[in-house]
Amino acid sequence: MECFQEAVIHRRTNYALGKNIPVLPSQIVAAVERMTKEVPSAFNMQSARVVLAMGEHHDKVWDITKETLRKIVPADKFGGTESKLNGFAAGYGTILFFEETESVKAMQDKFAPYADNFPIWASQANGMLQFAIWTILDNMGLGVNLQHYNPLIDEEVKKYFKVPDSWTLVAEMVFGELLEPAKPIDKLPIEERVKVFR
Repeated sequence: MECFQEAVIHRRTNYALGKNIPVLPSQIVAAVERMTKEVPSAFNMQSARVVLAMGEHHDKVWDITKETLRKIVPADKFGGTESKLNGFAAGYGTILFFEETESVKAMQDKFAPYADNFPIWASQANGMLQFAIWTILDNMGLGVNLQHYNPLIDEEVKKYFKVPDSWTLVAEMVFGELLEPAKPIDKLPIEERVKVFR
C-alpha cells in the first residue's frame, strides 16, 4: 500500500526528455498492455484503445503535429510552438489514447436509462488508464508528460496508424529518458479539497 502511495506522489510532469531510456522497450510494451487490460471501466465497457509509438512512429506523431500547427499558427509565433514540439519529439515514444465510440454506443443502446452517462464514464476510465500508465512509466525511471493536440491532429494520426474511424483520439503521452527533475508545483491546502465526517 505504501509503495503505491509513494508511486503516486512521485509521478510528475517532465518536459526535458531524451532517448537513452533505462529500460528495455519490451518492458514498456508489457507495462502498457498490462495496465490497459487491468484498469477498470464502468459496466466493463473497455472502450479505451492505445497506440504505442516508438522509433520512427514516435517521430511521425510529432511531424504530423508540427505540420498541422504550421498551417494555423502565425509564422511570427511559430518558433515557440516548434521549439515545444521538438521537445516532445526528443523523447523516446508517444502513447496515443483513443476512445472506441462504437463500444460506448453499444452500451448506450443496451442500457438506455444510463445512455447519457456512458460517454462520461468512458472518459473517466480513459483518464484512469492514462494515470495508471503514467505512474508505472514514472516508476520505471522514465520522464513523462501528457499533451492534447487532438482534435487538430486526429485525421492524419488515424490515417498513419490505420486505426478505425470509430476511434477518437483523446490524449498524447510522451515518455523518454528523464533529463531534469520536475519543478515544484503549488498545491491548495488539503482542507479546501477534502471534507471528512466521522
